[in-house]
Amino acid sequence: MMTDLPLDLVRTLLAVADEGTFDAAASALHVTPSAISQRVKALEQRTGRVLLIRTKPVRLTESGQAVVRFGRQLALLEADTRAELGLTAGDEPVRLPIAVNADSLATWFLPALTRVPPEQKICFELHREDQDHTTTLLREGLVMAAVTSSPDPVAGCSVHRLGHMRYLAVASPELGTDLSLAEAPVVVFDRRDDLQDRFARERGTLASPLRHYVPSSEGFFDAVAAGMGWGMVPVAQIGNRLRDGSFVCLDPDHPIDVPLFWQQWKLDSPALAAVSAAVTTAAADLLVDPPG
Repeated sequence: MMTDLPLDLVRTLLAVADEGTFDAAASALHVTPSAISQRVKALEQRTGRVLLIRTKPVRLTESGQAVVRFGRQLALLEADTRAELGLTAGDEPVRLPIAVNADSLATWFLPALTRVPPEQKICFELHREDQDHTTTLLREGLVMAAVTSSPDPVAGCSVHRLGHMRYLAVASPELGTDLSLAEAPVVVFDRRDDLQDRFARERGTLASPLRHYVPSSEGFFDAVAAGMGWGMVPVAQIGNRLRDGSFVCLDPDHPIDVPLFWQQWKLDSPALAAVSAAVTTAAADLLVDPPG
């Protein structure tokens, strides 16, 4: 029952999850850290579950994730209802946390958000995460929607196919196109980035152990352009650099296409629906749809 989860306590847990510490949550809610601690303990006693691992930043337990999902859904529905009733005190915007991979963020995703009608008054809170791991943030209740590589819906979420992000293996002219993948330096986003190794494996070899980790889409692009190594760069980011000769392509006939999907909570929310429409429409215009 709703009375079993007092809303002020749920909102407190949500603030702690968002801010990361009791002190930061106290500042956001204009109360003392002691009050935050007492409210979280009271909610844990009410549910009979440990909801937080008290690290810095805090980590939600599985039970805590369930309560945070409930709190975030409730906050969105409350904001939508107040707007529908004309009760938006101070014209308060809707806060919408979204998980998105770095390459989408650097290329097509921000233009997609500009298509959301301004009258929706949405504050976007973007969480950058690898497309293979954005569903984790959905599952934990930290975001309401995500760009992901997984077509399998998180419990309580719907899935829409967006298209494919196309990557080409490129290098600076100084490295050339006849380089040995097993020996040439390679640029990698982070240790979860498998695109360069996948490209090499598909050619019957291994990418060189001489690799530079650059965990930023813009920095990755600049590192390849500067000749630090070859790498898989989104076609949308390459622009005209192949035509003007500032990049060379190692194998133009064999791109790697990464499928992308939009997952969002199943909520009857005008704000969430408006963002979904803008994202899926922009993706149809800006992503590729390879045969098959």
